Amino acid sequence: MKTRSNVHFKALTSQQAVLFPSNLSDRIPENHPVRIVNQVVDSLNIEDILSGYKGGGTSSFHPRMLIKVLFYSYFCNLYSCRKMAQALHENIHFMWLSGNSTPDFRTINDFRGKRLKEKIQQLFAELVRLMADLGYVSLDIQYIDGTKLESAANRYTFVWKGSIQKNKSKLEEKINSILVDIDSSIKQDKSEFASVEQQSVPVNSGELKARIDELNARLATLNKPQQKAVKTLQKEALPRLQKYEGQLETLGTRNSYSKTDQDATFMRMKEDHMKNGQLKPAYNTQISTENQFITNFSIHQRAGDTATLSLHLAQFRAHYHKQSKKVVADSGYGSQQNYQWMEDNDIEAFVKYNYFHKEQKRNFKKNIYHTANLSYDNLSDCFSCPAGKAMSNIGKSRRISELGYESQVDYYKAENCKECPLKEMCHKGDEDRIIEVNHVLRAFKHKTKERLLTEEGLKLRKNRAIEPEAVFGQLKSNNRFNRFKLRTLPKVNVEFGLAAIAHNLRKMVAKAA
Repeated sequence: MKTRSNVHFKALTSQQAVLFPSNLSDRIPENHPVRIVNQVVDSLNIEDILSGYKGGGTSSFHPRMLIKVLFYSYFCNLYSCRKMAQALHENIHFMWLSGNSTPDFRTINDFRGKRLKEKIQQLFAELVRLMADLGYVSLDIQYIDGTKLESAANRYTFVWKGSIQKNKSKLEEKINSILVDIDSSIKQDKSEFASVEQQSVPVNSGELKARIDELNARLATLNKPQQKAVKTLQKEALPRLQKYEGQLETLGTRNSYSKTDQDATFMRMKEDHMKNGQLKPAYNTQISTENQFITNFSIHQRAGDTATLSLHLAQFRAHYHKQSKKVVADSGYGSQQNYQWMEDNDIEAFVKYNYFHKEQKRNFKKNIYHTANLSYDNLSDCFSCPAGKAMSNIGKSRRISELGYESQVDYYKAENCKECPLKEMCHKGDEDRIIEVNHVLRAFKHKTKERLLTEEGLKLRKNRAIEPEAVFGQLKSNNRFNRFKLRTLPKVNVEFGLAAIAHNLRKMVAKAA
């Protein structure tokens, strides 16, 4: 075998002690994202978090260091605290960022779930204000959209409001029946033959417990069937009634919740893992974006977007002590309550409503029978039917929405529809045609339609498709943030807040590059 005497290999020093250890900073490029994360966190005000620490005891890891670790972990799509702790031992970027500190996964998880629980919105708003100072965002416009993110809860352990109410009603009837039987039996034992009328009335656990205590106080005077009935009330009925009351209290205004994450509501998901449109425990996540930076986020337990808008915009004002001049959103937010709220807060609303796109089609415009196309005379308060006859106002009614918002509807009735040659195409009922009109909502829709069809409205509508929807696509697809890892609303808020901060940091890195 031929030898190679002129070949030289570099010496391996991994097993040798060195007099001057290498500096990790020298091995990290000047334009590396970890340096931007470090610089950003150093500029944030964390006095509120520092004030939560009490003196005494052993020393604590500095919260600014833990914030840096969390921000950079989410920046790298690293959401597990165990993997974060592992990276602090193996990854030079994490080692440099933490100053070679090595908190374990419990410390990181406790800091994320407890220390940041009430502070994540403040940290997020602080970062957005920094982005505004750097000129990345103006905070004068919000593109708003929502998506449903699945909870970490078990997908098949659920509580439905309708089922609980039905079972509670049956239990109340059974309790009333037992109490009436006991009263009847006591009266018969005392030779009192007056009949006891059975009435099914709602029973609460407090009243039932008081009645059971009263019967137990004279248990010795009761016969065996009466004692058995009292025991049934105490051992079976009372616990079940308390359980149903607790479940209804947890539900509140919701229709469902998960047993393993009681803050999560069952919602229909687009990204259903079984591809059959099943309901899953989830949260409705709302974001505002500008230049694809997230400027506001909020987590809601209601599946519909309509009820979230005013709360979301109010949070924006609380963060930045100002309100954006313009709001752009899709038809899921187009309601009278939302239009009124935005008008009262001097917001120029570019928010579509139901049938906005349908109204632009030729078939709709040519449909002279549709209520929206009937001409209205404001002076006489009358509509003109397709045959040219007057439809007079015959009354008003008040309506209260599920959210408690009150609106007014006017009713207009045509005359002699039976003799009209257009009846078959205009109205299918046997009686004269009656239409209902919400004039306030009608005015809002007209104003919004004119605004959306302007050149500016067309531009903003196009931008909306590449603003929040693109951000959600990046979070869910590119960053694999499509299901929460933590449970309960406060912790979910922290988790999404960190994901939103990481998204903004990525955008800042891209802009800096």
